Amino acid sequence: MNLTKTYIPKKFHQAVVKWQETYLPDYDFLLDNWDRYFPRDTRFELCAFREMGMCNEIECGEQKGSTKFRQAAEMEHQQGLHVLGAVKAQASTEFGSIQQHQLTLARAQEEEEQFWILRMMAEELRHGYQMFHLLLEDDWSAVTDQSGPEMVEEILSMQTGSHILGAFNVDFDSFIDNVTFCALIDRVGKYQLSMQRISAYKPMAESMPQMLREEAFHLAAGVVPLRRWMEKAAQDSVYITTQDIQKAINKWLPRGLEMFGDERGGGTNVRYGLKPMKNAEAQAQYYQEVGKVVRDLNMRFIRARLPELSLAQAESLLEKLLADGGSSRGISLEELISMPHRDFFRRRGVPAFKMVGWAGENFDDVEAYLRHLTVHLPDGYRAGRDFKDYAQMIRRVASAELTGDEAARTMPGLRRVGGVCPCSRAVRWVVEEPDGNGSGGQAQAAR
Repeated sequence: MNLTKTYIPKKFHQAVVKWQETYLPDYDFLLDNWDRYFPRDTRFELCAFREMGMCNEIECGEQKGSTKFRQAAEMEHQQGLHVLGAVKAQASTEFGSIQQHQLTLARAQEEEEQFWILRMMAEELRHGYQMFHLLLEDDWSAVTDQSGPEMVEEILSMQTGSHILGAFNVDFDSFIDNVTFCALIDRVGKYQLSMQRISAYKPMAESMPQMLREEAFHLAAGVVPLRRWMEKAAQDSVYITTQDIQKAINKWLPRGLEMFGDERGGGTNVRYGLKPMKNAEAQAQYYQEVGKVVRDLNMRFIRARLPELSLAQAESLLEKLLADGGSSRGISLEELISMPHRDFFRRRGVPAFKMVGWAGENFDDVEAYLRHLTVHLPDGYRAGRDFKDYAQMIRRVASAELTGDEAARTMPGLRRVGGVCPCSRAVRWVVEEPDGNGSGGQAQAAR
């Protein structure tokens, strides 16, 4: 490792600290207990890291072999726009994740798992800080009219509902969300960071290695508790069941798939040398990887329920259950968890607002489909605003009032109206509806 460490200008550093005091109030508590829970790991520090000595040539796309860009002004305009969009989206997700996790952090059953999530939140703060470093270090005036300080202020003003990517606008309902989010959504983050590691914009590429090292812990903060819960569920725990975990996966996996972007896109990023894979290819690899996680969790369940089985015997039993269904040796397929169909409960991309069931079945009746969703999604989530908006929108699609693509563009979100001060709470629900000329009208309801 050849890391350099730097800090953003003092006033912006202080702005991040002020934001942290609001949305991550347990930060000092984490640092006070760092050596207790993470004695072998370097103590956390809020700073920006860059990895020196990385490849200096563009690694894919039309400019492959050319020298990587060190400044935004060196890139083509559209290329620079794509890089800037990626930096801002990355920053938004980091701060958005913290806001989501804070909602249910205190609901952890185990203190250790709570500290793991708390550490993950602190590292997400550093990742957002890292993106601010890129926004403030370079001159982006060739790409945007917004100044670096304005972009930082805009991102710090965002709250759940106004972030750039949909997965970061969904409230958490229980600590199961904290853990499942780490296992599934942070896994998308790993893919995105891995792809951006080869970015033609060298400051972006140099920012990725340390973020990836930290992202590995974030995945563990999701997978390890899930493994423990599956083992407890195998012993008929009254605290968590496999159905609880299944419904959380059903809630988050569709949002994770959508984070790769529309399945028809991504070619521009490859052409510009910013990522090595198009959206559909990366999404397919991600879905397969989550499938391996699900298989591992099921193996944990089987071996906890039947400890006398060897690894090979447990794998044989799992294959039998997957092939035949039903039950065997006192374990039924319904007690295990399964992958939802890739098109299930989607509201972005090719499957947007198609009535595809959990197992891939197709529905013609929208009310029957919504009843199907009530069986497969967590009760707490269905009682919230996000699901209500989805239900209203899919009814409009089913009645041919909107196409799936139009519905995807008009899903309501929280938009900030008024000041952008991080302490501001002035937000409203904004629903954009196309008028007769195809432009967007607005209907607002105070929140």
